[in-house]
Amino acid sequence: MLSKSEIIARARDLGFEDVGFTGPEPFDSQREILLSRSEEYAWAHEKGLDLIGGTDPKNIYPSCQSIIVLVEAYFRQAFPPSMEGKFGRCYLDDDRVTRDGLSRRIKDFRTFLKEDGIDSKAPFNLPHRLAAARAGLGTFGRNCLIYSSRAARRSSFILPVAVLVSRSFEPDQPTMAGGCPAWCKNTCLVACPTGALKGSRKIDPRRCISYLTYYGEGITPLEMREPMGMWIYGCDRCQNVCPRNAAWMAQDLPVNPRAAVKSADFDLKRLLHMDKEYFEKKIWPHMFYMSSSDIWRWKMNVSRVMGNSLDPAYIPDLIKAFNESTDDRVRGMAAWALGRIGGEDAKKALADFLTISQGQVREEVREALRQI
Repeated sequence: MLSKSEIIARARDLGFEDVGFTGPEPFDSQREILLSRSEEYAWAHEKGLDLIGGTDPKNIYPSCQSIIVLVEAYFRQAFPPSMEGKFGRCYLDDDRVTRDGLSRRIKDFRTFLKEDGIDSKAPFNLPHRLAAARAGLGTFGRNCLIYSSRAARRSSFILPVAVLVSRSFEPDQPTMAGGCPAWCKNTCLVACPTGALKGSRKIDPRRCISYLTYYGEGITPLEMREPMGMWIYGCDRCQNVCPRNAAWMAQDLPVNPRAAVKSADFDLKRLLHMDKEYFEKKIWPHMFYMSSSDIWRWKMNVSRVMGNSLDPAYIPDLIKAFNESTDDRVRGMAAWALGRIGGEDAKKALADFLTISQGQVREEVREALRQI
């Protein structure tokens, strides 16, 4: 029978940075949090994410006897500058659709267990960060993320992968505490531009930039547009400012070749004018939280980012987007972006748009003109 040390050795051979073990007991504290914040997490249930059901491992996998948590470091290589600050790093080499990277290594690990008679399941809705802390792999930050105890220079640039297994192993010592130094002065809380972080380890996900970029309904509220800055899909703001991540971010890292290959496909102008075929071939396999029916949200986000860039070079593309789009949310944001950039060319275009617009779009155009 496989020992813990043999399992750890195999996991490391497969490229995982760290491994820990914990028992199959329910995550009662997480369940209580979800129940007490039902309004804040209602969107997750609407999207089919059974977060409450995921707090009991045996509810997911009745044969579960232990949980093995694998730690993947997703920021081992640098990402193209054109993508940094616009797309969350954890998505820049995401293979959950293509299944040619991390997914394959998880499968290989489970095959290794299976060869010794251990059945397993790797669920998406179990609280992975909490499982990692319970397995002794890290401590929590005030930003709700988990920071590794040993891997990636103890940074938060890790993905815990919980594997429920049908054999019992001795659990490791939990590390459930917060690990932020007192001298950091709540840097992440202060730096969150949309006020999503409500206090130490307390978040309103509905105000998080990540949520707003791929789940927000309707046109982004006016008061959120400037604070969301240059983020198109996801956000790393609270990680970028965190002192606990400074050691990792100070390194000179080689560029991730997989991300470099696709970086041109994520050019802002291409995203703003993409059609369904381009989206499904170039974009969706890598960033899949939005389907082809949500291309409008991609274009709305890109329009906002162009506006926040304050770069007049984007004015012709925003004008084109307004004229070619049939979606009022895209047209409204394109108008806002023109007003944010300003200048005579933007002003003239908005004046022309005012004569052909109505309803919500007309109000956006009027407000954009007032900005100028």
